[in-house]
Amino acid sequence: MLFGVPMQLLSSGRRPLSPGSRAGLGAALVLLAFVSAVELADGGGANYLGLMAAAPFLVAAFAPWRIVLGIGAIATGLAATFALSSDRITLAMAVNVVGIALSTAIAAAVAMIRQRQAERIAELSKLASVAQQAVLRPLGPQVGALAVAGHYISSTAAADIGGDLYEAIDTPYGARLIIGDVRGKGLDAVRLASIVLGSYRHVAYERADLRAIVADLDRAVARSVGDEDFVTAALVEERGGTLTIVNCGHPAPLLLRRGKVIPLEPPAPAPPLGFMPVVAPRVERLEPGDRLLLFTDGLGEARRDGEFFPTADRAWQLLGHGTVADGLASLETALVEWVQGQLDDDIALVLMEYSGPQAISTAAVPSWEVGAADV
Repeated sequence: MLFGVPMQLLSSGRRPLSPGSRAGLGAALVLLAFVSAVELADGGGANYLGLMAAAPFLVAAFAPWRIVLGIGAIATGLAATFALSSDRITLAMAVNVVGIALSTAIAAAVAMIRQRQAERIAELSKLASVAQQAVLRPLGPQVGALAVAGHYISSTAAADIGGDLYEAIDTPYGARLIIGDVRGKGLDAVRLASIVLGSYRHVAYERADLRAIVADLDRAVARSVGDEDFVTAALVEERGGTLTIVNCGHPAPLLLRRGKVIPLEPPAPAPPLGFMPVVAPRVERLEPGDRLLLFTDGLGEARRDGEFFPTADRAWQLLGHGTVADGLASLETALVEWVQGQLDDDIALVLMEYSGPQAISTAAVPSWEVGAADV
């Protein structure tokens, strides 16, 4: 009897109940069974019927409104049964039965509102995911002579997108990468990140010098933000085994080479984008197997009990083996374990590996052109 109505409603629904809904349903049924047992032990005095009004509210916190109505119908039916089976029906009994019915209606309305809000949140979360895919496109796996992987770690479970950004593209001037961090959070940070990435994806193909790209991005940021807003960024170019880095107030990339971790600090500091940075390039000659980690300051600020995550000390152990995607997965696992799942800021990570000079491929000559070449 107790399980008849909920199970019927569940079987006729379009989707199964979630674990939370099942827990709420189970708690309500246990409450009804407990109150029924107390009433029977009390000798049918119907003194505790009002407690059954809590059952539909227990379900309303988790389950759809149809299940709430089912539990409310059971509670109302049980209360009416106990009231009618008593020696004398009192006004208090009648009020309790009517109160349970009213509570069911209110709980069903609450469940309906909660369900609509949950659906809206799910839709917004889906839109945020689509926006993230549009702003932060998947990297790699190969860009020029570089194996590349990127990963975004959100500090909150409610949102997967923020003001951190990265991109890697193969241009006529070599493989080029950018990583950046917008000051602030929220939609304004996402908007500015999309502006920087949109500008970069255009000018990276047009400008031969990274310093010219920085100037273009700086103007784009200055046109789009206030006086106190800015974007830290590091731009990387690999051309023929030569690595060039310009840094605009961003954490220095880490070069992993033969078991060593080398911070690639800029020759001279430069302010972030939006403050008219004048950058000094740092140039390194790459060796096959070299890896470069680019990251935002969320990684440097991750700490546990006041102790910062030892990125440089553990970089080779975590990132020096397997594919670049495997390395980022190992780094994220170690980082989340270190902070015990509590991150204060979003983190963008890009790991690249230089595989050596690319072999020059010769296109096959069609058979009808072979004879023509001999003429």
